[in-house]
Amino acid sequence: MRGPVVVLGDTLLDRDVEGVVNRLCPDSPVPVLDETTATDRPGGAGLAAVFAAAQGAEVVLVTALADDAGGARLSALLSAAGVQVYPLALAGATPEKIRLRARGRVLLRHDRGGTSGEPGQPSDEVLRVIAAASAVLVSDYGRGVARQPALRDALAATRAPVVWDPHPRGPAAVPGVHLATPNESEVRELVPALPGASRLATASRGAQGLRRRWRAGAVAVTLGGDGALLCHAGSTPLVVPTPGSAEGDTCGAGDRFAAAASLALAQGALVSEAVQVAVAEASAYVAGGGVAAALPPAGPPVRARSAPGSRALQPGPRGRAVADRVGVAAVATLLGEVRAAGGTVVATGGCFDLLHAGHVATLEAARQLGDCLIVCLNSDGSVARLKGPDRPVQSEGDRSRLLAALSCVDAVLVFDEPTPAAALSWVRPDVWVKGGDYATGGGDATAGLPEAEVLRRWGGNTVVVPYLDGRSTTDLIVRTLAGRTR
Repeated sequence: MRGPVVVLGDTLLDRDVEGVVNRLCPDSPVPVLDETTATDRPGGAGLAAVFAAAQGAEVVLVTALADDAGGARLSALLSAAGVQVYPLALAGATPEKIRLRARGRVLLRHDRGGTSGEPGQPSDEVLRVIAAASAVLVSDYGRGVARQPALRDALAATRAPVVWDPHPRGPAAVPGVHLATPNESEVRELVPALPGASRLATASRGAQGLRRRWRAGAVAVTLGGDGALLCHAGSTPLVVPTPGSAEGDTCGAGDRFAAAASLALAQGALVSEAVQVAVAEASAYVAGGGVAAALPPAGPPVRARSAPGSRALQPGPRGRAVADRVGVAAVATLLGEVRAAGGTVVATGGCFDLLHAGHVATLEAARQLGDCLIVCLNSDGSVARLKGPDRPVQSEGDRSRLLAALSCVDAVLVFDEPTPAAALSWVRPDVWVKGGDYATGGGDATAGLPEAEVLRRWGGNTVVVPYLDGRSTTDLIVRTLAGRTR
């Protein structure tokens, strides 16, 4: 493959709540689910991207993320799965789909997130990555990303094969897509069936109708456990049966089908070959236990808590109590306010184990570059993995409180990963700041920063600010320990 596989579309936060039912509610004749476990995962386009990344492909996801805890959680989950997120701004809340399950069966699905918000404009980097793709999968869940005009222009212009997984509430596919992959019910909504027509006749008529309407190269209608029906230039459709029994949880099977077809096309397969691969992959996925078996267990949720004990602290100089400056909720509130006013969001990061004058100088310089400063702080676990088992000296709660109490810091976000890439994909700062000790002398001082590549995804900038020479947390610890041994 000459470039990444690009997945473009709406991402949801899916949550499976497993439990047991042993009684009815006393005030209403409904079962009571006693929760035993809850699992989060990316849904929609995010799930398709995770499936593609699990096959070893380089995967870029172009999606919209909201400024809320759900958006932060999605960013962390996608980053952990090896997906490069190129986020667009999303007005409103993260859409969530919650399935309440007992004994392997879904009792109820609870959707929340409200009406679709408008996704923001893509950056030049997003348009470039679409142009350089080896294949593009549009995973439309009817929430607006596939309708974005600049993205549609880029899809129409790319030379890569485009697979379009449609939604009845979404827009028509851009003209010339290689393959569209609706399921049976979507085909019936998009192309009304003739009364009394057989299942295959309905699928074939719908596929041919969509192929002509969208000027698509081919349309594959997925038929659940019976495989898929492919219509292309010829008048006779190709029926691809499943290789065996495929009974089980079908949640995500359509995403698995579309992702497998996209990867096959990226590797040079014919459309008919790609559909056969996709049927086999989707069938094995369902037979193997579905999404619960296909995805590794997710890590702990991004924490939206305040620093322990900080409720007793006094309000900071910018009007918020220190406790109200720490965590996902605090950052989301700040982002909403600053962006609504057209302001510039600045972020920086680090361990800040022993806060010293060098840290303060960097933070003060960073704050002058915009209208707010968000500090991405390594968690205790992250610091230990980076610095060794004897670090940090101070807990993340204490470190958060100290940073949040500074007049130049507007909010603190704790992250568990080795790098702040996932946090940055959610925050989408306009400017990322590093202290001058990261400059190596000569050339572009930011060229070696991994965050610089992440910032380019949405058009952000990375800068280095001067630091105070001779200030180092490690040196402070060494000198302190040396003084104790004298």
